[in-house]
Amino acid sequence: MEGHVSKHWIAAVVFVAGISSAAIAGGVEKRYGPGVSDTEIKIGNTMPYSGPASSYGTIGRAEAAYFAMVNEQGGINGRKINFISRDDGYSPPKTVEMVRQLIEQDGVLALFQTIGTPPNTAIRDYMNENKVPQLFVATGANKWNDPKHYPWTMGWQPSYQIEARIYAKYILRNAPEAKIAILYQNDDYGKDYLIGLRQGLGDKADKTIVATQTYETTDATVDSQIVALRASGANVMVTGGLAKFAAQAIRKIYDIGWKPLHFLTNTAASVKLTMEPAGVEKGVGVISSGYVKDPTDPQWHDTLEYKEWFAWMRKYYPSGSLADSANVYAYTAAQTMVAVLKKCGNDLTRENLMKQAASIDDLKLPMLLPGIAISTSATDFAPIKQMQLSKFDGKTFELFGEVISAAGN
Repeated sequence: MEGHVSKHWIAAVVFVAGISSAAIAGGVEKRYGPGVSDTEIKIGNTMPYSGPASSYGTIGRAEAAYFAMVNEQGGINGRKINFISRDDGYSPPKTVEMVRQLIEQDGVLALFQTIGTPPNTAIRDYMNENKVPQLFVATGANKWNDPKHYPWTMGWQPSYQIEARIYAKYILRNAPEAKIAILYQNDDYGKDYLIGLRQGLGDKADKTIVATQTYETTDATVDSQIVALRASGANVMVTGGLAKFAAQAIRKIYDIGWKPLHFLTNTAASVKLTMEPAGVEKGVGVISSGYVKDPTDPQWHDTLEYKEWFAWMRKYYPSGSLADSANVYAYTAAQTMVAVLKKCGNDLTRENLMKQAASIDDLKLPMLLPGIAISTSATDFAPIKQMQLSKFDGKTFELFGEVISAAGN
């Protein structure tokens, strides 16, 4: 009898002790996944700090700067973000190596904003097999919105196919005699632009698209591709490529005296990364699209939202360019991640992180364009589904028209 009572008493003590160590204000149990403690949340990332896409490395630096501000202000529910960002050089094999280190050695809770379509494609199966969140990837490929087959991978920015359909819609309305040439990166990133363009043009696609050229990220220039596209007789140009190659395309188009109506991928629509290297006078009239406020657009400069971003840049990322929209992109993506981590409360497991990321309801962030918000669900892993067209005037990408949603295309 004594032993029986003792066993129950021991069990009760263990039970009480367990509750005590797991309890928080309100009596909710703490649940932690890898990389989480009472004081820390480890988040992993890969960025091209070197290689052909190195101009986008500023995104990783800006995100680290945003998390530094969050940590200085007390962190996420008292926990500091330990943001571990590694250089993959935009090389998929290197991405695989870096991500294995992040998961198996550093023990991060999740990946956030790993950049590039080919790099993210290379790690997607690994992430899903190991049930590790691959959150808000920094690529607009259509494939990231596939919760049925890849429930641990989620995009963030609008789909490249949606963007290309918006351009096609504009072309059909405003350039009925269009003969379209397209330059695109020879991978899923670039091919999404061709797919979306064909979708948007519908039964007119075969007749309207008169020439296509691809490039590899290892190419020195795209000059020969531009010359070949001009020879097709095209009067409309669509460029789906990284900032480095987009700048080369804009410069070459100007230098050879070709004057097509030119559409430029949103990922390269940066005054700092693309237009200045190309020569701002050579890109006048280029049309693109956006979903975050361009920091070079003076209409935002007197707003509280811009002033807060400006102050953050000055304090936490003083080496970053105030003319680079990639730094607005990074700021807004980081805010999205912080919002989701806060929603997790003290249930910081990988499962709950994905659950919260897949239940964002009309999240409005300060540097998103007016009328654009972030929403997700268990069956919708495309957080941003709206964009607005813009035209480069030699100084900034000036917005025009209305906000266009995916449903409207």
